[in-house]
Amino acid sequence: MSDRLDSVLDTAAPLLKRVDEVLSASGAPPDHEVWPTLRRVRLLPWDAVNAVAALRPAALAEAAPELRADAQACAAAAESLPPPGEWSGTAADAYDDLRKRTAVHLTGTADSLDVRLTATADLADALTSWMSEARAGLAATLAEILTSTEALALSPQAAPSAPSAHSAPGAVDPASEPEARAAADVAARVLQSVADTYDAAAGLMSTTADLTNVRWS
Repeated sequence: MSDRLDSVLDTAAPLLKRVDEVLSASGAPPDHEVWPTLRRVRLLPWDAVNAVAALRPAALAEAAPELRADAQACAAAAESLPPPGEWSGTAADAYDDLRKRTAVHLTGTADSLDVRLTATADLADALTSWMSEARAGLAATLAEILTSTEALALSPQAAPSAPSAHSAPGAVDPASEPEARAAADVAARVLQSVADTYDAAAGLMSTTADLTNVRWS
């Protein structure tokens, strides 16, 4: 199912690719705010946008209900384990001990399987929301950029700047500096949106550590 990011991405693609070309060829002004974000994200805008566009919340949303159903099945299975009843003796005691330990593994403690499945379902729901919000936030940013003066400066109709014969390698050429600054402005806004997405994900992913530490007695 498509959303606003899918709709705006095709329109924004030529601009983002142009931004990447300008940054790769001309660099950005040394004092520009894009540099810290570029070093952090470590992707040019077009690749960064595609990384967010690859997030598919609908696929993950289907997992949570199944995980919750499995958790309920674990609890039901634990309750259904029959006690020894009239059976007695060493074998009966061994069976009852195994029954009780199996029930505890299935439900009743923080390490039980149903608790972990429920926690995983909660994480899946949280990640689904994060993906949806990340895509919506980036779509809003791209929509604003497409109507900006920077986008106009980078459009094919804008007159290209001829490179200076005296520009130093790797430096922003004075003749192309307006275009380079426009590209850097666009890149800064796009990459900041992606960086905000990274920040939101960091807290969620830290919760997965407890899900991997299963302690079976």
